[in-house]
Amino acid sequence: QVQLVESGGGLVQAGGSLRLSCTASGSIISITLMGWYRQAPGKQRELVATITRDGIINDADSVKGRFAISRDNAKNTVSLQMNDLKPEDTALYYCNALYLSRSFTPGRSWGQGTQVTVSS
Repeated sequence: QVQLVESGGGLVQAGGSLRLSCTASGSIISITLMGWYRQAPGKQRELVATITRDGIINDADSVKGRFAISRDNAKNTVSLQMNDLKPEDTALYYCNALYLSRSFTPGRSWGQGTQVTVSS
């Protein structure tokens, strides 16, 4: 079992910045992919950005140039720096990790979600 704990959400005005962080803990050998997804009310969950262990990034067109994802492999953490926030970025943000457990079983875990609200 792998647990993901998120922090850093909140309320910010349009044009402002927030930084989300997520730490993984549990029976882990390695985490191959970490990332962030978001879900706005009435909408499906969507990819924000992911990053591989080697630092390869995949991010949504809607956040390119505004959001930056990074990770610390030694600490099993992933962060999302969000700049120039827009009201349409308002959503519940979820941390996600694809990992290999100590029993050599692949798995996927989700955090509990952290709310980001951007006011106009």
